[in-house]
Parts: sequence; C-alpha cells; structure tokens
Amino acid sequence: MTTGPEFTGVKQPEFDTMADKHTQTAERLDRLAQALYGELQGAGLDTTPATRLRELADRVTTQAEDLRRRQKLIHEMERQKVAFGRSTPAGSFLEMPDRLEAAQGLLDGTLAARAVLDAADGNPAALAQLEKYASRTGDAEFVKVFLGLLGAGGVTRLPGSLAAQLNDARKHGDSDRVAQLSSSGKKALGMLSAALARGTDPKNPGYLGGGFLRDLVKQGRAEHKTGDVKYSGYQAQALLWRAHDGKPPFSKKFMEIVGRDAIVYEHEQRKDEWAASRDPLGRVFAGDQIPIFDLAGALGLGGLLRPGSEATSPGKQTRSSIVDDLFHAASSSKEASQALLDHVPAGWKESVLDYMLTTRWDAFRYLDDYRPFNNALIAATTGQDATSTKLAAEMTRILADEVRPAFTKADSGNLAIKDREALDRLAPLRYPLAQAMAANIDQFSRLLLNHATFGKASAEDLSYALALATGDDAGFEALIRAQTEHMRAALDTVPPVGLTLANAEKLGFTEADVKKFDFDEDGRVDKADIKQFLTDRIVAEARPFGHITEIRRQVLIAQGLDDKKADESLKNMVREAIGLFPVPGARQVGELATGAFGGLVGTGYDKLTGAAYDEVSRQVARRMSEDGRNLDGIHGTLGDNRLAVERLAEQMIATAMLNKGMLDGFNLKDQSFATGVPPRIKPFAEMTPQEYSQFLAWTRETGGSDDLLDRFHNTFRRTSYVDDYLDLQIPSSPGGGM
Repeated sequence: MTTGPEFTGVKQPEFDTMADKHTQTAERLDRLAQALYGELQGAGLDTTPATRLRELADRVTTQAEDLRRRQKLIHEMERQKVAFGRSTPAGSFLEMPDRLEAAQGLLDGTLAARAVLDAADGNPAALAQLEKYASRTGDAEFVKVFLGLLGAGGVTRLPGSLAAQLNDARKHGDSDRVAQLSSSGKKALGMLSAALARGTDPKNPGYLGGGFLRDLVKQGRAEHKTGDVKYSGYQAQALLWRAHDGKPPFSKKFMEIVGRDAIVYEHEQRKDEWAASRDPLGRVFAGDQIPIFDLAGALGLGGLLRPGSEATSPGKQTRSSIVDDLFHAASSSKEASQALLDHVPAGWKESVLDYMLTTRWDAFRYLDDYRPFNNALIAATTGQDATSTKLAAEMTRILADEVRPAFTKADSGNLAIKDREALDRLAPLRYPLAQAMAANIDQFSRLLLNHATFGKASAEDLSYALALATGDDAGFEALIRAQTEHMRAALDTVPPVGLTLANAEKLGFTEADVKKFDFDEDGRVDKADIKQFLTDRIVAEARPFGHITEIRRQVLIAQGLDDKKADESLKNMVREAIGLFPVPGARQVGELATGAFGGLVGTGYDKLTGAAYDEVSRQVARRMSEDGRNLDGIHGTLGDNRLAVERLAEQMIATAMLNKGMLDGFNLKDQSFATGVPPRIKPFAEMTPQEYSQFLAWTRETGGSDDLLDRFHNTFRRTSYVDDYLDLQIPSSPGGGM
C-alpha cells in the first residue's frame, strides 16, 4: 500500500488477502475472548484479561468491516473502470481515495455522470438509471465528482437533449415515448438541478469554484444543436432553473455570475425588437414584447418537462422565458433574489429591479406568468435588512411613478381612474408591492408622520403606491395586519402605572425613562401620566391606519365598487379579536392582567419577540385561525372598513390599558367577564363573545378609554393628507355606526 495527498494506492490481490486475514483474525480473537472469559469465571478469577481481549477483538472486527467495504468498493470501481491502475517501481497499484465516503462519491458520481451523458445521447435506460442517484445529490463528494466529470457542457447538454428528444417523439406521434421521456426527464432535471445548486454555492463543501460558474456562462451564451434543434445554452440551462425545488436554494454567487449574465444576455438579444415594439409605429406593426423562451417553451412542449402539478399534455401551451425560470430559482432565497434585483449591469443606467418593473414588464405580461418574479420580489423586499428596505423603497417609488397617470380627481372630489389600461397593466404587482410596504410599515409610518426618508420615495409616492397596492384584497389585509402590529408595539412602549426609580430596572426601564414619563415629577408614573403617553401613541398610529384605509376606500370608489362594506378579512380580524394580543414578550404588569392571556399566548408566542411586524401579524392570524376563535361578536354588524379598524383599535387600547395597570383598582363585582374572589378578569380564551364585548364596554365607561378612542377616531377619519398627496377633495362622509 502507498499513500498520496488524497488517494491511497493498493495492490491486488494483496489487498484482498489482507482483508480476508483481518476478518479471520477478528473471528479468532472473539472466540478466544469468549473461551478465556468462561475459564476465568469458572475458576473464580478476575475476568479483566478476557474483557480486554474482547475489546481488541471488537477493534479488529471494526477494522475488518471497513476493509471489507473498501474491498467491495474496489472491486466495483475496477469493474466499472472508475479507478485506474498505476505502475511504479514497487509494483502496480489501484488508486483509491483515503476516505470511504470519498471513494463511494467517486464511484457513484462517475456512474451518474456517465448516465447523464448516455441519456443525452438518447439512451432511455441511462435516463432511468439516473433516478437511483437522486438521493446522492446531498453528498458533497458525489456532487464534486458528478459535476466535475460533466462540466458546464454536460450540464447544458442534458436538458437540451431531453427537450429535443421530446420534440422528436411528439412529432412522430409516439405517445408512449413522450410519456416516458416526460416522467424520467423531470426527475433527471430535478436531480441535476439539486446538484447544480450545491456545486455552485461557495458555502457548500461540494462547491466547484468560480471557474465552473464562468464556464456555465460561456455555455449559456453559446449556440448548441441537438439533431435539427438549435438553441442557446441559456435556453437549456433555464430548464434546470425551473426544475429546482428550492432545496437547497441557489446561492447568491450563482445569481451574481450566471443569473445576472442571463438577464443581460436576453436584453442584448431583444433590446432592438422591444424598442421597436414600444414606439407608436411599432405598436401597430412590431407586435408584442416577446421574451426569450426556455427550450421547452420554444419547442411548444407545454409542461412536459416542468415539475409539479401542471398539465403535461403537449397541447397545453405552458411556456416560460429564461428570465421567468431564473426568478423561479432565485425566489427560494432572499440573498439570491437580491443579488439579481439590487444590481446595475455595466453600461446600464437603471437597476435590474427598475428594468424589470418598467422596460421588461410587458415581456412578463406576454406570457402571463407572474408568479416567479412576484415571489422573487417578495423574497427580496420583505426582510428586515438594509437591502430589503432599499429595494422596497425603490419599488415603491418606481410603481408610484408608473401608476400615477392612471388616476385623476372625479367631479365629486374622490379618486377616479383616468387610464384603466395603465392600471390593469400593473395589477399583477399589487400584492408583492403591498407585502413590501407591509414589511416596512415602520418606515412607512415615519415617512407620513415625520417626513423621514424611505429611500428616494416621498409621502406622495407612498400614497400612489398604496392606490395600487390596496386594490388587492390580500394586499390590503397584509397592510392592515402589519399596521395593527405596529400600533400594538407602539402602545407597549408606554410604561406601567407605578414605575419608579426603585423598580425601573426590574420592569425593563431606565432612570431616564422614569424622568421622561413622570409628568408631575412626583417620582412615580401614575395613571394620568400613562394616559397622556397612550394618547400620543394612539394619535400617531391613527395616521397610517387612516391613510391605508381611506386610500383603499378611494380605490373602491374609483372602481365603482361598494366602499360601504367591510372586507371579510377585516371582519375576521375583528371576530378573532387579534387586537387583544399583547406584544410578544410583553410583561403583564397590571394586577388584573395576570392570567387574562392564559391559553392565548405562551412560550411559542414569546419566541416572536423582535420579529418583523408583518411576520408577527401572520403568526397571530394563524394562531387565532387554528384555534377557531370567535371572540368579538360585533364583527357581523360592521358597516365598513373604517368601523372595523376602529374596533381593532379599541381591542388594542383595552389590552394596553389592562397590561399597564390602568384598569387596576376598579370594581369588578357582578361583571360577567370576571371570576373568583376577589374578582379578577377571566382568561380571554374562556370568555364568550358577549363577555368580551362587555369587557370592552366596561373599559370605555369605567376605565376611561372613551377619550382615547375619540382621539383615535378624529385622527383616523381625517382625510386631508390623502387629499394633499393624491390631489383630491374628498367630500365629508357620515361617521357611520356599528
């Protein structure tokens, strides 16, 4: 045996002889240990020598088993001609990796690569054989050997060949072959895609390096031919991107090198045609803005090579562009999506995000396949990091500029639609825009209240973006839920009644906080102090709530829909009483608050501490929905969205007052929502809808929340800011009633 940096050279049959002798020795040692143990025990002597001999036998047995595995692997590698002999002065040696895992990876990776190349040559048996290696794509050794042997050329060749073979089978009416190629082809593309994601990720031990990524770019830009089918490499590689299931996601590095170049490549190939299609004459003669299809789309294969539940009938025209497929691959990762969108290619004057939302948007519309891009938008703009915020702000500004010409002021002073076609053109972007704004609701709020910065987006931009985003029911719900969490968090910043220098640290406050909140400077924060700060917070939170809700109302009016009806999503939020939830991790300082939230919150809820507002809102919604709670019975009588928001505010204000000790000391005798002696508030989870409504009424009448609700109402109902930003003159409307 001889060794090298990574490989060990072994002689055969010497290695076989050594493995066999190790096995025989292990068996003999084991028998000897058993016999010695029996003799020592029978003689009443110490059995330690036998135990030590047994341990030696176990070690030799383990070594023998390892040698047998290696022996079996060597025989298979030799049979498959995976390992090759090397002649040296000491004799002929068979090269073998030092580690058993590496040896298995070498064997399987080599055989899988051969199967790919054979399948690309049209061997159906090889395509079927490839399926058994699908589970190996998680092994770094396998990935390195597999992709290393294929190279970027082999990676590009398989999807191109599969598409060409399917096209040929379809042309000849061979339905059995079409079905077989479609089924096996999808699995092969999925397997190769998973390996490619690992092999192009610098953080993965299977990473092949930057040279492999650059080779993918070269192959992507090159022209290829299989039979009579000609195509660009990116058209073939795109089938791998579309086949990816997101596990693991493609890396930021892959998108920076391959993904960005694929976008630039399409732009270079299509820019002249697209420019012609946009000028007045071109709109008549040049036609639609047609993207570069992936190879399946170019050949009209429908969903025959697309994974998932989409129809595989050759008659179904399911088509995608290479850019659609790229965004599909990127959308499973925030970093990958951001790598594509937060970039200005060399020689461009706009970012990729701007380009996609403006210059290229009609190419998305041509295929009516918005989901990949929208998912990537959501992934890239909804994180709690600087890049997400930057992209969300840029998206807000761009879409505000795009949608602004679609609106005007009606004779009534309300919002009206001036260009329906322009508005409908942007409709698919409503939900991802709403999600981006919901995730950045804090910046949204500060922009409205303090004229703070949100990238280059202004409060007017924000308002026009809302006019687009709130046109989507789910988008409007996401914004309201996020603002609900924002208000809940704002109310939680108010200190509890009884805060002093002595207990400040225990309650999570500082000496400076005590001085700040103690208006009358008596050394103790009392109910009057708390009420003033609650008022300030409530007024500040009413502004964004009012902006979102009024613009939604204006959009409904402009579309000729009923603005005097509450959205079902808001009615559900009221019914589930999501406003009663405290902030994750909040302390229930008030005496009456003790036990009131039992059954609703727990360690699982507290783990959301520090999460983004929109994420907390989703978790609260899921928790209430799963529990099937129907706590606030007034939901069925809500006349419109404004009344629904005001009820949510009442729920939140009541919870804040309870938590901060504002309701302590009031008489609970004979109240239906109280229990025990002395009386305390029932756990909300045990209240009936009637009891919860009575609790809110008691809070208004006895606890003094009426004044706070009035301040919320007056600010929330003010429409002057919407007038200013959207250039409207909204007529006054009755306050409505429940």
